[in-house]
Amino acid sequence: MEVLAFLIPISLFLGGLGLVAFFWTVRSDQYDDPEGDSHRILSDEFDDKPKS
Repeated sequence: MEVLAFLIPISLFLGGLGLVAFFWTVRSDQYDDPEGDSHRILSDEFDDKPKS
């Protein structure tokens, strides 16, 4: 049971660190165009074999 005295604060710290990292990515516009990639994948505008 003494190990819980170490594990609980460590897990809370790591969870808070993950939350801070998530808010940092949101504030730095990492998720500004979530649908753009899906449209580009399905688009035939850019082809792997360009016409000569």
